[in-house]
Amino acid sequence: MASDNFVDYVKIHCTSGNGGGGSTHFRREKYIPKGGPDGGDGGRGGHVIIRGNSQLWTLLHLKFKKHIKAGHGAHGAGNLKTGSQGKDEYIEVPLGTVARDEETGEVLFEMTEDGEELILQPGGRGGMGNNHFKSATNQTPHYAQPGEEGREGWKVLELKVLADVGLVGFPNAGKSTLLSVLSSAKPEIGNYPFTTLRPNLGIVSYRDHRSFIMADIPGIIEGAHQGKGLGLRFLRHIERNSLLLFMVPADSSDIHKEYKILLNELKQYNPELLHKERILAITKADMTDEELRSAMEKDLPKVPHVFISSVAQQGLDKLKDLIWKRLNNDGEA
Repeated sequence: MASDNFVDYVKIHCTSGNGGGGSTHFRREKYIPKGGPDGGDGGRGGHVIIRGNSQLWTLLHLKFKKHIKAGHGAHGAGNLKTGSQGKDEYIEVPLGTVARDEETGEVLFEMTEDGEELILQPGGRGGMGNNHFKSATNQTPHYAQPGEEGREGWKVLELKVLADVGLVGFPNAGKSTLLSVLSSAKPEIGNYPFTTLRPNLGIVSYRDHRSFIMADIPGIIEGAHQGKGLGLRFLRHIERNSLLLFMVPADSSDIHKEYKILLNELKQYNPELLHKERILAITKADMTDEELRSAMEKDLPKVPHVFISSVAQQGLDKLKDLIWKRLNNDGEA
């Protein structure tokens, strides 16, 4: 997936349709000059509906479509004919898309299933015809109910990447390099902070034709939960990952401290992230030898860990085995 084509945030203006007005018609036939009221109801206004689509990976198709407008319902007619419903407008989104109200910030719903349909902006109700208002004391009501107006407002759609494994680490921890080596993904790689400005997804092949999806989450910095370094835009993608792979380079001055900082940023953003499975990969392991690794082991966090080098192709099979075991919780490797 080309990074330029990955859009994970859009703001759209949604307008649902007005409901049609009820009819004030009376039955008039040749031999029934004073028939009763037979005005039909107005049709419902069109909804703006969100539909989940597992074939989509981005909100790119909505980037330049800022206004979504549904159709109006038709008015009722004589002979108790109900007006037709306004045309519904459907918005296809990837699974993992969260919809919220732009003004209040309220989360409306999250799309998690393919084909699931949820109303983002409901259409106005159709008005009742005069037939509903007849009574023993008012047999010829000359009024009907008007249709309800549609609603309009700005909505925000945010995509949280759906992946089995999310890569967590400071900028330049080697996340993009690992993803490019383990999968066919081609993320931008450079020796400077924030090379990755959008999540990249890659399918990692495993044994016996099995596979899992890995997401390169843009680098986190201290204070990311407060929005530093676009942290809030980055952190939400981690919420949908089953397993978190923390990556700290072997030449870090304090691996344990760096791991704790990363963990704290996740905790401050969403404490529930601490319940996810975690693995630690010490990258750039080709810069170390067995003696140095043994010395480093004493100060490492108490989580499953593995030394790897994406460039030198060291420890990658062991890493995939560990990931698969943790994803499936069955001890199989």
